[in-house]
Amino acid sequence: MKIAFLIIVLIHALIHLLGFIKGFELKEVKELTLPISKPMGIVWLTATTLFLTYGILYLLNYRYAWFFGLVAVVISQILITLFWDNAKFGTILNFVILTVSIASFGYYNFQKLVHKETVQLLNKNTSTENRTLNESDLVNLPDPVKNWFRNSGALGKPFINCGKVTQIAEIQMKPEQNNWLNATAIQYTTIGNPGFIWSVDVKMNSLVNFQGRDKYDDGKGEMLIKLNSLFNIVNERGEKLDEGTLQRYLGEMVWFPSLALSPYITWKQIDENTAMATMTYKGTSGSGTFYFNSNGNVIKFSALRYKGNEPDAKRYDWEMNILDYKTFEGIKVPTKMTSTWKLENKDWTWLKMEVTDLKYNQNITY
Repeated sequence: MKIAFLIIVLIHALIHLLGFIKGFELKEVKELTLPISKPMGIVWLTATTLFLTYGILYLLNYRYAWFFGLVAVVISQILITLFWDNAKFGTILNFVILTVSIASFGYYNFQKLVHKETVQLLNKNTSTENRTLNESDLVNLPDPVKNWFRNSGALGKPFINCGKVTQIAEIQMKPEQNNWLNATAIQYTTIGNPGFIWSVDVKMNSLVNFQGRDKYDDGKGEMLIKLNSLFNIVNERGEKLDEGTLQRYLGEMVWFPSLALSPYITWKQIDENTAMATMTYKGTSGSGTFYFNSNGNVIKFSALRYKGNEPDAKRYDWEMNILDYKTFEGIKVPTKMTSTWKLENKDWTWLKMEVTDLKYNQNITY
């Protein structure tokens, strides 16, 4: 689809070149019957140059490519209007290029929003924990959590104060959906001031995609989903979302062992392989249960969590099942997992996710 669009841009650019050729009488152009002056020929050449520039920048995924596309379309449409009898069908191509440019502009604005919020989140992470974790830090943790902490390799490593998780995923938007949508995502998480920002780009088909941003900041949860980066599908806030987002943050401790030591979290041992964590922060509390195997690996996290933010939303069991592990910066963490809602009539696994990269503390870049 991208190549087809680039061909359209190239053809449109070359068509505009005809106006320059006719204006400077370089060659007879039978397709253009109206007279074109040399100054107007320069304008036609300018449109050609802008379309070619736009095509190259679009191919390179340059963040400001949309600007060149919009300017090119404006100039082109003015020319088409002035030479309507000869050039009116160019309006169709302009409409196609305008649509793609507007979508690119929307994506630029969405990424700008995520960047701004991420910088704010990282700047608020005021904890100055600059120490190496040792056995004495584990004294108040339940035995299965201690075993996991040791097995992860976090002992002897610096306290994790923030992290960046890069992911690929497959997503289903509703329980009755059969096909899986491919997605890429990046998450920034802070420990000192609890919070995260997760941005995801989901491809539905060659023409339709959506971008999402989940945020947990200052004890509040937010969910934003935009169709083609332009139109809001979901824009939610509220107490139920606050609680559910807190529980998600709690479960993602599996990537950040230092979070187990947070002063906002209390622990209760259930048995030799199970422990419940309860987090209370900014007036909201939520709990979840971690399950471990005999080797000290975390294998599951479950929570009774609100599904949705509507007034009549109910809590359902939500499970994160762990399938594989890798080591990043010396710490063993889950890298392949699924997310499942245990609904009244069926289990709905809506997410299959894999961590492709994980960085901590000073190694984080935006």
